[in-house]
Order: sequence, then C-alpha cells, then structure tokens
Amino acid sequence: MINTNGLRIAQDRAFCDRLSQYMPGIEIYLQFDSFEEKALRELRGADLRQVRARAIAHLNEFNISTTLVSTVKKGLNDHEIGKTIDFALQQRCVRGVSFQPIQATGRLENFEPKRDRYTLTEVRRAILDQSPHFQPKDLLPVPCHPDCLAMAYALKVKGQVIPLTGLLDPTAFLDVMPNSVLYEQNAELKKQIFKLFSTNHSPDSSATTLKQLLCCLPLIPVPTGITYENVFRVVIMQFLDPFNFDVRSVKRSCIHIAHPDGRIIPFDTYNMFYHKGSAGHHLVDPSELRDANHAVQEQV
Repeated sequence: MINTNGLRIAQDRAFCDRLSQYMPGIEIYLQFDSFEEKALRELRGADLRQVRARAIAHLNEFNISTTLVSTVKKGLNDHEIGKTIDFALQQRCVRGVSFQPIQATGRLENFEPKRDRYTLTEVRRAILDQSPHFQPKDLLPVPCHPDCLAMAYALKVKGQVIPLTGLLDPTAFLDVMPNSVLYEQNAELKKQIFKLFSTNHSPDSSATTLKQLLCCLPLIPVPTGITYENVFRVVIMQFLDPFNFDVRSVKRSCIHIAHPDGRIIPFDTYNMFYHKGSAGHHLVDPSELRDANHAVQEQV
C-alpha cells in the first residue's frame, strides 16, 4: 500500500508503467482532498487540481488499483463527499474512497474542538445525504475498532453500483465477527457472504477469490467474472487526538506503526506520543491528555 501525494505519478508516466508491473500486489493510496482551489491551498498549501488529474489519468491508463484518500475538514470540503464518491466510481483504477476527518495533530492551526471537530458519525451522515448509492444499513462499524472505523462496500457492474454491506443481517454480522479486520479467516462469514453473491447466479456458476483486498475489505469467494476491479469500498477512518482520546478505544486499534526497534504502536498514540516534531519533543504532554480524556468521559 503506497501512500502518496501523486506528484511523481503525475509527472512520470514511465514510473507508472514500472509500478504496474507489481500488480496485483500493490495499491495506491492517493491524497485527494478536494476539487476546489481554496480547500487545497488550506489543506496542502498549493492548488493541486491539475496534478491530481494527471495522476489519475496515468493510474487509469495502467489500471493500478487506487484508493482516494480525503482529509475532511468541517466547513471546508465536507460538502464534496458525495461528489468525491461519484468521481471515484467513474474511474477505472479506483477501488474506493477513504474519508479521514481532520484530527488535532501535526500541521494544524487554530483548531477549536467545539467548532471544528468532525466526527465519524457526521461523515457517515454526509455520505448518506450526498450520495444516492448507500443507505444507513450499508455503512457499518468495523468490529475491530467501531469507534473509529466504518465501512460500506459495493459491486460496480456494467455501470451500476450494488451495495453489499446492507445485505448482511446486523445480528449475524456481529455474531460472526472476530475482534479483527481479518474477515477472510472467518469461514462462517465467508459462507454467508458467498450466498449473497451467488443469489443472482445459476448453480453452475463457479467461484473465484477476490485477491488483494486491502485495508478493511475481506477476501471473499465470488461467482465467476467478478474481480477486484468490480469492488468499491467506502471507509471512514477517524483517528484519535488529545480531545477525544479514549484508552478503551486505543486498545481496540487495528492500525499500527511498526517501529524500527520492534514495537508495534497504535496509530493514534503514535501521532501523540511518538511522532517527534522538529525540536525532537513529543507533541502532547501526558497531563494534558489525562485532562482531555477526563473531559471526554464526563461528556459521555
């Protein structure tokens, strides 16, 4: 999984050709925040619209599996969520969109939690309001980290979008889910999902295996003719920061940083405690975090 701002992909077609030789073993996570100059200048410091257009053109040309990653800030680009999904669905290379509401870490100025906090729930509502493709039953919490991850996935078939997540019975979904994103290891869930896939196919249809479904998407046996190119997923990924930090939630985190010294550090705590600034100091004082966590508990 290659996280990138797409600059070299946009500028160097030969580089994209080389990347395509690694398919299907790689996926591009392409920074894609907005269609508007104002939002891009605030979030990235430059108008990157042409760069993104050229990058996606090259990725489409070589059909390199891509997920568009949008950092979402309330009042800045949250009105573009549906437009981003529609755009992604029209791209040959794109397998989905990941929406990441802004968090109070790193390069962020004048952040006011009461004013600027944009939650997973708010992103979910925006998807439902702005996109005609998904219903409430389609956007489900990911069991490994339900406070911070939600997902919907669908099939793209002959220009149609067929939501799949909502076909799962919610009770059965919770009953068969382990505390993990490794859905493919759960035989019972594979069996149930395969039944859903095979409903509209003849008994003679044979199954293949969807391969290299990264992030929170399972390896699911599906009828012949359905491949990863037909899969589209929407992921909401809300990271914790000092204003919403919750130890209980961190313990369920399923996104980690592999540290050179061998430690496996939850992504949320990495940003606050281990990601050093230019002066080599931690970003957050632990006493501030305790106060913030206490305030969050009181609010709950």
